[in-house]
Amino acid sequence: MAVVSNGTTLIDNGALDPAVPTGDLILLSTQTASASASIDFTSGIDSTYDSYVFKFIDIHPATDSTKFTCQFDTGTNTNYNQTITSTFFRAAQNESATTDFGYKTADDQAQGTGFQTLCGTIGNQNDESCSGYLQIFNPSSTTFVKHFITRVHGYTNNDYAIDDFSAGYINTTTAITRVRFKFASGNIDDGIIKMYGVS
Repeated sequence: MAVVSNGTTLIDNGALDPAVPTGDLILLSTQTASASASIDFTSGIDSTYDSYVFKFIDIHPATDSTKFTCQFDTGTNTNYNQTITSTFFRAAQNESATTDFGYKTADDQAQGTGFQTLCGTIGNQNDESCSGYLQIFNPSSTTFVKHFITRVHGYTNNDYAIDDFSAGYINTTTAITRVRFKFASGNIDDGIIKMYGVS
């Protein structure tokens, strides 16, 4: 017996049709930093998946008090200067119970071509790093702009736990094929970034 919705078979004889989205994360690529100027994903972002997720694991800067950032590009371009409009806000508390919550205008963009802040003011002491994710939706579309959302937690150089949220769109109808991650200053001393396709 089949389950059919709007003319599409969803389940047939107890098996899920392979064309039905499941939301599973399919690991496509893993890169490990080692005093790296940037981590670039230059292949695997195509029309295979409608959404891609990048997970950052213990990204540690070589330089103190720097921002973890990203930018995008199209085709074989390597300028990483796509036009972005974005938002950015943060919740934070330090070890002395001082809190901070609010919109951060220094970290958003209004038709900017700079690198988008994902997490700010990360310290470079041995126990300081940031972790989180970026999700981009339908990067291969040639009709719509490309939406993205991020959430990254970091340990700052002044003992704050910071929970950073950004979201926005890449204002191009050309397919996005590349993503670069880097710190605003200095190298990525250590850390792992994994790229997943969302099935």
